[in-house]
Amino acid sequence: MIADPPDSPWVTHTYDVVYENPWIRVTHRDVTTPTGTTGIYGHVHMKNWAIAVVPIDDDDHTWIVGQYRYTLGRYSWEVPEGGGALDEEPVDAARRELREECGLEAAELELIGTSELSNSVTDETARIYVATGLTHTDRDPDDTEQLAVRRIPLDEAIRMVDDGEITDALSQIALMHIARRRSVA
Repeated sequence: MIADPPDSPWVTHTYDVVYENPWIRVTHRDVTTPTGTTGIYGHVHMKNWAIAVVPIDDDDHTWIVGQYRYTLGRYSWEVPEGGGALDEEPVDAARRELREECGLEAAELELIGTSELSNSVTDETARIYVATGLTHTDRDPDDTEQLAVRRIPLDEAIRMVDDGEITDALSQIALMHIARRRSVA
């Protein structure tokens, strides 16, 4: 059983793990809702941080990563992103993802935002970074990844969000953070 926070308007009566692997835990819960009705809730606990990194070089270019997403059944263009164990500093995970996917090291990593992804179903939390002071190193993708990497003008990446070519939510959030920051600067 999981204890509800003291200020929660929800009451959890049962907590059953229905599936678990190294990355997620799925639970089924019988609950009383804030309006007093009984119901069920499915919850996906993520065992990793979600990490997004937008590398920006001195020529105002960035890198996007393309890969086939099994869950979608199609190819997707995204900013460099991945996960980091909850006991790993998110900034260290960001450095690792940038190196693995793009073969880049960053002198500076600035946290520009956090996001709760699909918070009606999951507790996944994302950290979004901008990487600057870039130098090249060897790429080292995960053994499940077959990546295409493109260096493009940052404005083109932002346009790709506006035109629906980048549909990954974390990539959209990251690039729109940067676009907003530039418009108010």
